[in-house]
Amino acid sequence: MASQWILYALLAAVFAGLVAIFGKIGLKNVDANLATTVRAFVMFAFLIVIILAQKKFSLITEFRTLDYIFITLAGIAGALSWLFYFLALKSGEATKVASLDRLSVVFVMVFALLFLGEKFSLKVLSGVILIIVGAVLMII
Repeated sequence: MASQWILYALLAAVFAGLVAIFGKIGLKNVDANLATTVRAFVMFAFLIVIILAQKKFSLITEFRTLDYIFITLAGIAGALSWLFYFLALKSGEATKVASLDRLSVVFVMVFALLFLGEKFSLKVLSGVILIIVGAVLMII
C-alpha cells in the first residue's frame, strides 16, 4: 500500500502532539531531565512488549555493524532531542516549543540534501520557507 506511510506519518504527528500536552502537564513539578529518562524507560518497555508480541526480537541478528552504528547515533540524537524538548517545555508554552521543534523538518531537508543526495525543488524550497515563517509566527 503506497500511501500507508501517510497514515503512519499523520499518526506520528498526532502522538507527537500528545507528547507536548502530556509532557507539559507532567513536567509541572519534576526535573525535566529525570522526566525525559522516565519517558525513555516507558518507551523502551512499551517497545519491548510490542516486538515480543510480534515475535520480531530474533530479527536483531540480521543487523550489520553499520546498522548498529547508525541506529545508535539515531538513538543518541533522539535522546538529545528529547532532553532539550523537555527542558524547553518545562519553561515554555507548549505551542511555541512544539512550533520550534517542528523546524526539525527544515533540518531534515538540509541533512537529506547533504547526506542522502535528495534533491530540492522550488516547491520544496517554498515549503521550507513557509515552515520557517510559520514557526516564527507561532512564537511571536
